[in-house]
Amino acid sequence: SSLLLMSGVVVAVGLCRRLTRRRLRSHPRLFAFLVEMFSTFQICACTSELSLLGNVEPKPHTALTLTYGFTVLHGLTLAGSTCNPCGTLQPMWGGGTSARMGGLKIAAQFVAAVLARVFMHFVWSLEMAEPHFGALSQGCSSPMQTTEMQAFCIELLFSVVFQLAVLRAESVNPKYRVHLIALLITMLVYAGGNLTGAIFNPALAFSLHADCFYDRFLSYSLVYWVAPSLGKFLILYVF
Repeated sequence: SSLLLMSGVVVAVGLCRRLTRRRLRSHPRLFAFLVEMFSTFQICACTSELSLLGNVEPKPHTALTLTYGFTVLHGLTLAGSTCNPCGTLQPMWGGGTSARMGGLKIAAQFVAAVLARVFMHFVWSLEMAEPHFGALSQGCSSPMQTTEMQAFCIELLFSVVFQLAVLRAESVNPKYRVHLIALLITMLVYAGGNLTGAIFNPALAFSLHADCFYDRFLSYSLVYWVAPSLGKFLILYVF
């Protein structure tokens, strides 16, 4: 049921992106906003469902395999979208995107994060699959299982590694690049998933753990918003 749900989200987002391309090409700002919103919605919704499958046996092989598989699927189906506020900073820094367009895309990413959270909570309330039982009663299921300073450093390091790999992989054939990036993300999730969740995406972090931001805004904003953004700025400054 979970696989069908995530596949359905991918298909629905693909149809929405195609319809947007056909009808709204003449409205560049609205087109950019909707495409980024649909794409980020897919990432957030599928990752929310994947987070419930972390305890499926055999652990952690099932979760890591699904993480790799769906990361490849996202890379193939969401070409042209960043789905990450940190990724949107790069063209803004280099002058390839105006501040207004970059801000519009970041706004779309956070709107998608909220919509994905509302949608997944509705789906979980239907209890269509066993992992959905009790999913809504978890509240702040904190992914931070270490000190704030260590969590900050881990998310900063993972952001630097990820963004550096993305830059270095630009010259790789696209059909191989998506697998390299998916493999890297899977390795980072394996290495730090039990400590911070290995998210390094501010919009995704807010979608997955909004309750934790409400309870401990300063701590979570530093770890899951400031650290990945700082990692991106470090990469942009060096390169």
